[in-house]
Amino acid sequence: MLLMLLPAGLRRWLAHWRPAALLALGAAVVGSCATQPDALRAVPGTGQPANFPVMVYGLAKNPPDAAAFALGRRLFYDSQLSSDGRVSCGSCHQAAAAFAHPGHRFSPGVAGRLATRHAPALQNLRWRQGFLADGGVLSLELQTLAPLTSPDEMNTPLATALAKLNADPEYRRLFAAVYGPGKIDTPQFLRALAQFTAALTSANSRYDKYVRHEADGALTAPELRGRALFVAKCSGCHATDLFTDESFRNNGLDRTFAHDSGRAHITSRATDRGRFKVPSLRNVAHTAPYMHDGRFATLAQVLAHYAHGVQPSATLDPLLRQPSGRLGIPLSGAQQAELLAFLQTLTDDAFLTDPRLAPPAGPAFAKLAPLTAAARN
Repeated sequence: MLLMLLPAGLRRWLAHWRPAALLALGAAVVGSCATQPDALRAVPGTGQPANFPVMVYGLAKNPPDAAAFALGRRLFYDSQLSSDGRVSCGSCHQAAAAFAHPGHRFSPGVAGRLATRHAPALQNLRWRQGFLADGGVLSLELQTLAPLTSPDEMNTPLATALAKLNADPEYRRLFAAVYGPGKIDTPQFLRALAQFTAALTSANSRYDKYVRHEADGALTAPELRGRALFVAKCSGCHATDLFTDESFRNNGLDRTFAHDSGRAHITSRATDRGRFKVPSLRNVAHTAPYMHDGRFATLAQVLAHYAHGVQPSATLDPLLRQPSGRLGIPLSGAQQAELLAFLQTLTDDAFLTDPRLAPPAGPAFAKLAPLTAAARN
């Protein structure tokens, strides 16, 4: 039954493993590579922000290490892991957009094939309880396998990716420096990538500084009114300072769900049709387009949807059914403007421009150079 909760590509891979081998894989993934005393200082995103809940993927699960982080960064941006050598994780998850894909409803994968959902932002993954819009993957380390093996994304079987890495003398050297000599194996590959993705922590927006009473954390009167509106009307789903409650909800985008059933794709339950994971709103001003299918180009369009565009269906979230029978969230034009002002305070410029998270130097990664601040704005 648990296999049915995983994406099809990942299920096909796991189906080739005997139970004993799976147990060995789990033990290897839980184990850790050696870490130096000052490794935490060399890897970004390893601190516990005072206004965040406790990490789900704690440091002890994959102790941060400078060499392992650098290796994971290289893997994240390496297009040679795709079947046509042109698509990397970083192709569709760009640092300047909080690792979303700006301007694309559906990202092009190998041979120009389009993904079936909008590429989500990647941030604060240490605090995530599940991954993908339908929650089909429950582990940060295993999540990598979904885009890697998807025919519409990188289209590379795991065995092929490992063969490529083992045939590359530079990767053999880099993996040996972290994990010791020998063949590059699945746990090493997954844990190295997780060293990078786990480091994508965004916790230094102006809002964060405001709630932590730090310097440069002042909010304007419209922003404060927007915050009060947000708490009253939006925090039921976008909860805590992660701005998501990690639940799956139907937010009234459609009346029927023939094209994408959301969470029901994993559970096969009629009660899950049209329900998708509540996304975080951090850096939301830079992660357009919005929703699992990228249908809204602007935040103004998103708020207009909640104000007067919610569609009825059997699984519509109760929070979007008002006692009067009206659907959606009552929002005047002035209130929408104040909410937009507040959402701007969730931008973490230090995260969006952190050179440690950008593509590595070298001609192989030049085409993935990050956008400048001017280009973002």
